Amino acid sequence: MNADLPKHREVRSFVRREGRITQGQRRALQEQLPQREWPTGTPLPLAVTGRRAPLTLEIGAGDGENIAAVAAARPAEDFIACEVHGPGVGHLLLRAETFGLTNLWVAQRDVNELLAGLPNAALSSVYLFFPDPWPKKRHQKRRIFQADLLNALARTLARHGCVFVATDCADYARWMLEQIAAAPGWYNLAGAGLCAPRLRRREVTKFERKALREGRSIFDFVLALR
Repeated sequence: MNADLPKHREVRSFVRREGRITQGQRRALQEQLPQREWPTGTPLPLAVTGRRAPLTLEIGAGDGENIAAVAAARPAEDFIACEVHGPGVGHLLLRAETFGLTNLWVAQRDVNELLAGLPNAALSSVYLFFPDPWPKKRHQKRRIFQADLLNALARTLARHGCVFVATDCADYARWMLEQIAAAPGWYNLAGAGLCAPRLRRREVTKFERKALREGRSIFDFVLALR
C-alpha cells in the first residue's frame, strides 16, 4: 500500500462527547455490560438470546428511556440497544437492572459495525427515534438516515419487518422522505410524502417532551421492504 496516498476517513453520524458519568453508571458499565453486550462477529440471535423470538434494534437508544420500557412491556420479544455514549449506556444498564430485564442486550458501537455482523433477516423491527438532525448543510453528510443505512437494513430486516422513525426536525423529515423515495426496495407505508400515525408502543421520552413544550411537530414514518 502506498503510504503517500490519503487514507479514507469514514464519516460518522455521531461525535463522542462522553460528559459526566456517575458512580452508578460507571458501576453498571463495569459489572453489567459484559453480561449484556451483544457480541461482535456474526452470531446467530438464537446463540445469544437462547430462544427464537422477534428481535428489535433501537439505533441511538440514548439513556434507554424508550427501549427499556418497551422491553419491560414485551417480555416475549428480544431487544438490542445500540448506543455509543458511555453515560447513556450506563443509565440504560441501570434501567435494565431496575426493571429486571432479561430480554435486552447492548451494543456500544457504531450501528454500521453492528449491522455488518448480523445475519440476513435477523431483525423483526428497527427503531430510529429523534436522531441528531445535523441541521447545518455542511454537516448533513453525517445524518444517519441515508442510503448506506437503508442498504444495511434491507439485508438484516426480516420479511414483513418494519423500520419506525421519528424526528422533531421538519428539515430532517423532508430529507427522510427524499431518502425513502430514492431508496430501491423501500416504501413508505403511509404513502409517498406522508407521515404515519405515532407508534403507540413508543415511550414519550425527554427529547419528545422537550420538542412538544417548544411547539415543534413530531414526524413519524414507517418503512417496509417491497
